[in-house]
Amino acid sequence: MGSPIRSTVRLAVAALGAGAVLLAAVPAGADAPPPGSPAPHGVEVEIPGPEQGGEAGSGHIHVPAAGRNKVPTGLSAAEREADGEVTKTVDNGPTADRLDVVVIGDGYTAAELGKFHDDARQKWAEVTAVEPYATYRNLFNVWTVDAVSRESGVSGDPDRATTRDTALGSYFWCEGVERLLCVDQPKVDAYVAKAPAADLVIVLSNSTKYGGAGYNEPNPTLGYEGISTASAGNAKSGQVAIHETGHSLGKLADEYFYPGTPGYEKYTGPETAEPNTSTLTADRMRDTRSKWYRWLGEQSPDGGTVGAYEGGGYYVTGLNRPTDNSIMRVLGKPFSLPGVEAMIAGFHRHAHTLTALTPTDRTLRTRDRAKISVPRLASADGRQLAVRWYLDGHELKRFAGRSDVRVGELSLSGGRTHKLTVTAEDRTPSVRDPKIAASLRTTVGWSVRR
Repeated sequence: MGSPIRSTVRLAVAALGAGAVLLAAVPAGADAPPPGSPAPHGVEVEIPGPEQGGEAGSGHIHVPAAGRNKVPTGLSAAEREADGEVTKTVDNGPTADRLDVVVIGDGYTAAELGKFHDDARQKWAEVTAVEPYATYRNLFNVWTVDAVSRESGVSGDPDRATTRDTALGSYFWCEGVERLLCVDQPKVDAYVAKAPAADLVIVLSNSTKYGGAGYNEPNPTLGYEGISTASAGNAKSGQVAIHETGHSLGKLADEYFYPGTPGYEKYTGPETAEPNTSTLTADRMRDTRSKWYRWLGEQSPDGGTVGAYEGGGYYVTGLNRPTDNSIMRVLGKPFSLPGVEAMIAGFHRHAHTLTALTPTDRTLRTRDRAKISVPRLASADGRQLAVRWYLDGHELKRFAGRSDVRVGELSLSGGRTHKLTVTAEDRTPSVRDPKIAASLRTTVGWSVRR
C-alpha cells in the first residue's frame, strides 16, 4: 500500500497561492460559501460534469462528512447476518503486492446482494477497459463488501424529496447539486475496515440516475487514496469513477476550466505540482527539460498531438494542459500520454512486479528452489515483465524469464554463503521519465549455499 496523498483540492489551492478560494468555481445552484469566507466543516468532493455536457467535472465543494440522510437504520437478525461479508472478487495475489480496490454497494437489500455483485463486476469491467487499466489489470485485487440496506434505491432518486433507508446514506442533490452523489463517509469507512486492505474505494449506489462524486482526501488510518461514488446502473457513471482515480492514483489535475467565472480568467501563480498542468509553453518545456517535454509532438490516444493547450486547472488562461480533451477534461475520452505515464506510476506505488513464493528469511540449500510469481500484462503488443536472475551481483542470463531456479543449478563453489536475487522490471514504452521507470521494478533475494 502506498503513502497517503493530499486531496485534489488541497493540491490546487497550494498551487494557486495563499488567499485563493477554489470553491468559487462551484457551479450556480450549489450551496457554496462566497469567495474569501472560511471553509465549512466537512470534506471536499469533486462534482461530476453534466450528463449531456461531457465535462469531466464542474468544481469542488465542501459537504458534510457524515452526510445529511438522517433516516434511522436498523437491521433484522437475518439482515445483520448478511451484512459486512467480504468477497475477493478478483484475486491476482497477496494484498502486499497488489493494488487493492474495495467496492461497497449502497441501496441494496439483503435480497439484492447478488445484483450488487453483478454490478460490481460490470463496473470493474468498465474501468479495466480503459488504458492503462486494461494492460495492468492483473496488478489489481478487487474486494466487495456487502452493505445491507433496509430499502432499495438511493435518496434523491427519482426526485429530491425521495428518502431511502440505506446502509451508507447515499443521496443525490448533495449541497443542492442534483448529480452530486454523496455518502456518509464514516459509515463507508466502517465497511472499508472489514476488507483486508484498501488502496482505492468505489461506492456503487443502486440507481440508474446519473451521478457521482470524488472524495480525494486520503485516509491515513485505512490507507486508501480516495473514494469514488457512482450510480451502478448508469452507463456514464463509470467514467466519473475513472476520472477520479486520475486524481487519487495518478496525482493528475483537472484539465477543465471556467469561462466567465470571476477569479478564474488567468492563473498568475507559481508552476504547478501536478504532472499535467503547467505555466510553461511547449518551447519552454523543451528548453528547461521539464513537465511533459518528452511527449511533445507525439500522437496521443485521446486525439491530436501532445503540446501545450491553453486552459486547465480551472483557469481559462495562464495554465496549459498536454492535450485538448483527455478524460481529465471530458468524460469518455482516454488518458493522454502524460496521463497514462502518471497512472502507471500510481499503479506501481502500490503493486509489486513480483512475489516471492519461497520465503526469503532462510538460507536455501542444493535441493531447494527459489520460486517467484510474476503478474502477466495484457498489453496489445504481447509485452511481458522482464525477469532476470543474479548470483552475487552477476547476471545469470541462461535463467532469464524463469519463475524458479534450483540452487543445485547454480554450480556454487566453496563453503561460503552466496546471494541469489531476481528482478522483474516493467519496460513499458509508455513511461519515458527515468525516475518513474526506476520505480517499475521489484527485486527479492535469498541466501544460498551448497
